[in-house]
This record gives sequence, C-alpha cells and structure tokens, in this order.
Amino acid sequence: MTHVTSTPAAPHHLRDLARLRRVRDRIDREYARPLDVEALARGVNMSAGHLSRQFRQAYGESPYSYLMTRRIERAMALLRRGDLTVTEVCFAVGCSSLGTFSTRFTELVGMPPSAYRRRAADTPPPPTSSGTAAGVPSCLEKQVTRPIRNREAPTAPPPLA
Repeated sequence: MTHVTSTPAAPHHLRDLARLRRVRDRIDREYARPLDVEALARGVNMSAGHLSRQFRQAYGESPYSYLMTRRIERAMALLRRGDLTVTEVCFAVGCSSLGTFSTRFTELVGMPPSAYRRRAADTPPPPTSSGTAAGVPSCLEKQVTRPIRNREAPTAPPPLA
C-alpha cells in the first residue's frame, strides 16, 4: 500500500499557478508588444502587487524582469544576424527607449549591444542548412547564449552533493 506523505495543494494555489503560467506564456508570445505588470495582472484577474509577488515566488524573478530577459534574448539573436542596427533591434523587441534597452542589455549580457553586435560580426559561425553553427543544435545554442544577470551569475561552481 502506498502512502502519500504530502498534503494536496489548495485549490486557490493551483488556480494561481495556472494564472502565472498564462502570464509567462503571454510574455513569451507578446514580448515585442507594450506590456506592463498592470495589464498582465488585469488579464488574469489579479492585482499587480499579488501578481508580482506570486510570479517572483514561482519563477524567481519579477514579471518585468522576465519580460526584459525575453526581449534581450531575442535582441541577441537579431544582433547576431547583423542586418539590423542596435536601434532597429531595440524597437523590434518592444523596447521604447534605446537608453533603457542598452542599459538592460549590458546588465544581462555583460557588454553593450553595439559591442555584442561587433563581436558577432567579427566571428560569425559557419552556417548550416538550419542557420545554426555547424554541429550545434538550435536548442543548445539558445541555452548557451541565454543572458544571465551579472549580479546573479554564480561566482563559483555549485558544490557536488
């Protein structure tokens, strides 16, 4: 006979988790549109404060931070292509201020977008039929190039347990 040792989650907690997933999915889909926490909260019938607290608890960052991470990820891909200016990329990913975009990009990637674009242009990977570097699957390329906040990057490898 199997015994369950944990108690089932409260229905309201499960409902909140479902709403948080809808918010995260909306951010992933609509990152290039004007989005703010109030609009995201209204879309799932939550207050902005409650959404922010619950989102941070569930995903480890605020909805705004998650949105900016998605925008910067997309900006990195567009800058690697090399056919758009930094300003064009800024607006293409939904940012309305070049200054804010550049500051956030530098914070997340560790270098300004113009330097990132130059570096990508100096060392282009050999393209394959899928458009990625030879032998590197696109899912791995995305994982490796995902921005990490400088202040949140681990300083030492995690201990093996």
